[in-house]
Amino acid sequence: PPRYRRERALALRSSSSALYNNLTVLCPPARPPRAFGAVHGTTLSLLGTEGPPRQLQARGGGSALSTPLLTQATWCELPARVLLVLTSQRGVQMYEADGSTLVFWHALDVPEHPAAHSVFARGIAAAGGRFICVGTSSGAVLVFDVPPKGANVILSEVLEQHRDPVTDIAAEQGQAPDGAGDLVTADDSGTLCLWRSEEEFTLLGKIPGSGCTCSSVTLWNGIVAAGYGNGQIWLWEARTGQLRAQVSAHARWIYALDLAPLTGKLLSGAEDSFVHVWKLSRNPDTDDVEIQHCHAECVTDTQVCGARFCDPAGDTFAVTGYDLSEILCYGPA
Repeated sequence: PPRYRRERALALRSSSSALYNNLTVLCPPARPPRAFGAVHGTTLSLLGTEGPPRQLQARGGGSALSTPLLTQATWCELPARVLLVLTSQRGVQMYEADGSTLVFWHALDVPEHPAAHSVFARGIAAAGGRFICVGTSSGAVLVFDVPPKGANVILSEVLEQHRDPVTDIAAEQGQAPDGAGDLVTADDSGTLCLWRSEEEFTLLGKIPGSGCTCSSVTLWNGIVAAGYGNGQIWLWEARTGQLRAQVSAHARWIYALDLAPLTGKLLSGAEDSFVHVWKLSRNPDTDDVEIQHCHAECVTDTQVCGARFCDPAGDTFAVTGYDLSEILCYGPA
């Protein structure tokens, strides 16, 4: 199995917040990563390979005292353009990839008298070649139709199947088998919904949660890999909703999963300070879903909150941790 070693650390202006999937990497195919982003409170720190670091602020606060907290940031790669999407307690911000220009702002409906639970958006994924999907604390998934250029982004549909706050959304990274759908959404109760993204999104199936939060989810060649608050990774068949494998991956809450589309490598990071690399595969004879452990990396005394591959084959990856003021980069040993 491949081994990895720590290659460098990139300094962040401020540490990373303890949020699920709190690292985003802009990776052009077959080239080294172009930029990294991690959220701290109300700001996103952007580190580019060229130029000085940049800070993006959450929008929608009435005054300086009420700047909303960011919940996530992700580069969404569509065929014609790449947008940097930020979610917060107030809404959804879409920027050009370098963060220079705000393309679109969508405000969430914040009640006049806030209830006991907070309002926020969280969970971001590009889907179907022209859509960007964003989850919300009400369980609704907002589907934005994004033009090839310009700012005429339209909220085209709202998917209302989740009863709990959405945690993460993932699009198919490989080849979807016939009838399997190409998008999965996850929520705080562990419920997963499987969708086909087209002009109108179709719900293909629902995998009920067991009450344990699914914090992060990926989809590859019809295999759903879901990471949970109990430290387990469960592999589901996207087409049938059947459970195919369970792995006790971490001793504590999983905060991040990522997938390398060319190889089926899976990266997991958790509160237990470990990052693991796994490999997913299908046995061509039996069609069984298999998962193999490739590498374990301990980030000493750090709650890992973000972990992302930095290339499509999964030969390099980067990690953020709560209260850690740097992004750690790993490469082949």
